[in-house]
Amino acid sequence: MLIESLRLSNKTLKKVYFIAILLSIFYYLLSLSRHYLFQSNAYDLGLFDQWLWLLSQGFSAYSSMCGLHIFADHGAWILVFPALLYKILPRIDILLISQAIALNFTSIPLWMLSKYSGLSDRKAFLICILWFLQPVVFNVNLFDFHPEVLVMPLIAFSYLFLRKNQIIYWCISLVFILGARDGLILLILGFSIEQICRRKFNLASYAFAIAIIWSIFLNRFLYPSLNLNNEGVLAVGNHFGYLGSSLQELIINIINNPLILFRQINYEEGLFYIVILYLPFVFFLRKSSFPVLNATIPLLLVNLLAQTFSFRTLIHHYSLPIVLVINISCIDSIKSINFLITFRRIFIWLLICWSALAKPWFFTGPYLTRLNSLVPANEAFQLISKEDRILTTSYFVPHLSQRLKIDFPRPENYKYNLNDFDTLLLNPSDPGWGSDAKIQEKFIYEAKENGWSCKSWNNNLEFCTSKFSKSK
Repeated sequence: MLIESLRLSNKTLKKVYFIAILLSIFYYLLSLSRHYLFQSNAYDLGLFDQWLWLLSQGFSAYSSMCGLHIFADHGAWILVFPALLYKILPRIDILLISQAIALNFTSIPLWMLSKYSGLSDRKAFLICILWFLQPVVFNVNLFDFHPEVLVMPLIAFSYLFLRKNQIIYWCISLVFILGARDGLILLILGFSIEQICRRKFNLASYAFAIAIIWSIFLNRFLYPSLNLNNEGVLAVGNHFGYLGSSLQELIINIINNPLILFRQINYEEGLFYIVILYLPFVFFLRKSSFPVLNATIPLLLVNLLAQTFSFRTLIHHYSLPIVLVINISCIDSIKSINFLITFRRIFIWLLICWSALAKPWFFTGPYLTRLNSLVPANEAFQLISKEDRILTTSYFVPHLSQRLKIDFPRPENYKYNLNDFDTLLLNPSDPGWGSDAKIQEKFIYEAKENGWSCKSWNNNLEFCTSKFSKSK
């Protein structure tokens, strides 16, 4: 039935492929432009680039910036696949291209799911347009790189497997989804809630078991064995510190004092987040959408409870799986929409939402703030060898991260001395994310006092190298 429907829809399907290819190229060029304008950062583009380079070159895959093993960060074993590509071509473009492709080609399983659910070609096409015009899709593409983006197509495919009653494929897809980030355990638990609401308790138990087994494996075995500090899920302490520093403490504190959750929520901020999250979908959501929407409950609650504001924006990746599930929920409800009457209004509404919530205007101002660094920085890059141990600013890290040792100076983490590095590339006038002028000036002063050879540019960029450096 699916193959037959796709044959009948060949012309429209080609349009979806064409748009996906075109947007993938466009998105890649945008993210590459942002990167070369020095707007990408050590966290997370430089971090993943160094990890994949280390893994592909046969080195121990511990980042010199955070001390974590590549698989101890979020249990993202799916990064093995781009690491294989790094063996052939170790370029940061692989991350940017794969992210752009994954985001836009999520439209293909959405199309297939729509057709299998009985939608007409036009309505299936509208579901794809709804995804293409999601503000968070555009924004996430520009926000460095995050491995969970790679499994967005697989999340859509998992719904197709379920509707075709291919349970084994569905369970396998859940395992691969979990391989992109430990936080997606919440999504799998959401799938379990959805199946409970549908009274499909066997499916709910499968999803629940997969999520819990993976969580236990990560926290009891993988993280303690790989983390140098023998820590568990770092996100717990970083984003949910009011609940404890470990997953076990978090669970105990919630059980002992559940009211702490209600006191933590900023209700005005949370309400605004929910509004912008659902705003593009207002013309699509119906009562028939709610069974699928149940799958978003755990992720949505965690985003609302997190101390970090980035969990409640459409700029960061935390909202992307939620938006995809909402998009999928519209497949069942769109059947009742009169396409011919409402398509133009819906399309205009989606454009309005995209214009208000997407961030293309960053290229007209915020992304142009380092134009005066382009020539000096690229001249400095030519003076650095592959073997140099570098201390630099966070926005230069992704351009130099394919090496054994690189870091950026952070006041709260002042653990290095000058002898840990061969090369400094710092700019106290523009210290970048996570750093400040004072600590950068301190390193530059120490380098000059120790007889390092230094060169400066008009924009206050400073390049210093020790007499033992292998720099040219």
